[in-house]
Formats: sequence, structure tokens, C-alpha cells
Amino acid sequence: MAAPRVCVLIPTLSNSLQLEVVLKSLASQDYGADFDVVTVGPTGDSGQAVAKKYGRRWIDDAGSRNRADACNVGIKAIDCDILLFTDDDVIPPRDWVGKLVRWFERPEVAGVGGPNFAPDEDPTLAKAADVAFTAKWVTAGTRYGKVPPGELVEIEHNPGCNSAYRKHILDEVGGFEPGCIGAEDVVLDEKIRARGHRLWFDPTAVMPHRRRLPVKPYMQQLRNYGYVRTLANGRWPNLAAWSHSAIGFFPILAILGIIALIAGGLNGGATQDPWFTIEGDWDWARIAFHGSLGLMSAYLVLCWSGAALGNSPHRNLFTVLVSPILIFLAHWSYGSGVVRGWKQIRFGGGARAGLGVQLDDKDRSGQ
Repeated sequence: MAAPRVCVLIPTLSNSLQLEVVLKSLASQDYGADFDVVTVGPTGDSGQAVAKKYGRRWIDDAGSRNRADACNVGIKAIDCDILLFTDDDVIPPRDWVGKLVRWFERPEVAGVGGPNFAPDEDPTLAKAADVAFTAKWVTAGTRYGKVPPGELVEIEHNPGCNSAYRKHILDEVGGFEPGCIGAEDVVLDEKIRARGHRLWFDPTAVMPHRRRLPVKPYMQQLRNYGYVRTLANGRWPNLAAWSHSAIGFFPILAILGIIALIAGGLNGGATQDPWFTIEGDWDWARIAFHGSLGLMSAYLVLCWSGAALGNSPHRNLFTVLVSPILIFLAHWSYGSGVVRGWKQIRFGGGARAGLGVQLDDKDRSGQ
């Protein structure tokens, strides 16, 4: 049997320094056959010269305003059997292509992906963010922390920076949702599964993916995640899960908890018996102060234990210790994005909310 025709598609924009790392890594793959690498971006972009340096094809993105449209330009222009997707800020391991392509020997595999973690080269705070992203129980709507056991596991969605599909199935579903400003990988997988095809996950096919640094870039990314996922859920109701809505109430609950703690403390609640006893009078001040303090303590324990039991390879004393701060910021930011999405759906674009210009939280200065 002839080897499948394999191609890697990389949408890119003003990120030539990191794109060169990607192309250099792909040039040293141990995959036992030839494969193509195609980059998609605007003509004249700084990455075009990098693609030329490595002998890789550059496709003009035809004025695309978002990742989904840029990928669709590439999908239409590429002729292959298996198409892999990744981003311009990853560091592909030598065995990445081979680990994903091998599964397409199974006819039931329409698409396959794997986890992504911060690379070893990332600074300490980025690794701490990775620990927060992949914490057990408390990830803020992302699937970074979910690594199911097994050699190959059926799944609903794979991350866009680490996924592969049969090309004819991408053609069958019409590629990515046109105009999608974010969560385009989630929507694509929903379209594929809606046609009866099955998606899979290889826990060993790890893709090192650079994390945003705390605090501002990290919070902006999570806020955008919450926003675009809420908009996608509005257009594709089958994507919605209770957790995606519940996290939207986190900011207001956090504010109410802090107000209750302060009000109870100012009215004598702090001097009464602690929250973990049942002795003494339970007036409103004691309930407000010690009740809030108890819930905050439980939240800390949940964050610490979730980080310690998560899947990040960067767990250590420091990253686990600071994880409650970063998890709180993630919940706050993602929840704020959800609320913004609700407002946009209700008062903005309605069914078309979430279609337009890509939300971009990546620093592209000096590229």
C-alpha cells in the first residue's frame, strides 16, 4: 500500500521568529516518508521569507480576517490525503507527524490529535500558567487538562495546534466555519461529528505550545476564550455544556464573597467562633465572614489539589503553590468573557455573533 500524501498546514501572521522554530523542527521529523509543509498568511508578511528559506510553500491568505478563513484558503489549495494543523508558536517534536499519521491506518479514524503543554524553554511564569491550565477539576472551560487514559481514545474535540484529519472529510464538511473569530477548531470538530465521523486522541502525541505570560496577556487570552466559546455555543447549541455557562457567574460570586467577608468582619464576625465549629451564635456577621472564609479556603484547597493532580509536566513546588492565583485569574477572565458573549448574543449580532475579525491576543511586535 502506498504511503498517504501528508501535508502540514500552518496559518501565520507577523510571527516570523517563532515560525522559524516551527519550520526548523518540521525539517527534522523522523517520519519515514516525504510530507509537505504549507504556510498561509498575507503576501509580504515577515514569515514569507522564512518559509522561502526552508523551501516551504507560502499561500496568500486572500485577505483573511481570521484563522478559520486562512485555513480554508489552505484547505482548498492543498491536495493530500491527510492534513495536519498546527500554529506558528509551537515546537513540534521529531516524532509528531508520525505519531498522528499512523492512526489513519484505521478506517474509523476521521481525525486525531493530542495534548499540548508549555515547552521546557518557556519562562517559569509561563510554566506556572501551564500548571493552572491543566489542573484537574478547575480548568476554566479549556480542555488542556483533560488527558484521558488509553492508547487511542475517542473524543469530541482536539486542539487546533495539534490535530490531523482526512482531507476528504474536511472537504465534505466545507472546512472551518467561514468568518469564525475563535473556537474555530471546536466548531470544525462539531461539524465533522455531526456527519457521523469519529475523532480520536493520542495522549502520547504531545505538542509543546507556548503559553501567554501572566498577568495581562494570560488574562486577555482566557477572556477571549470565554467570549468566543460562548458565541460559538450560541451558533452551535450542541457545543454548549453547563460548565461553559456556570463559569460566567464566577466574577459576581467572587465580588459578593469579598463584600460579605469585609462586611461581616467590620460588624464583629471576625471575633466570633471560627467557621469550622458549630458553637456560638450564628448571626449574619458570623455567617458572612466565616462562611465566605470557609468557601475561600475550600477553593484554595481545590486549586492546590487540582494543580498537584493535573497533567502538566511543569508541576513543582513553586508552580503548584502559585496555582490558586492563576486559576482564580483564569476563572475571572474566562467568566468575564462569557458575560461579554452573553451580551453580544443578546444585544449585538444575534445568531451571527462571533463571525468577523479574529480576536488576537498574541504579541506580534518586532516580528
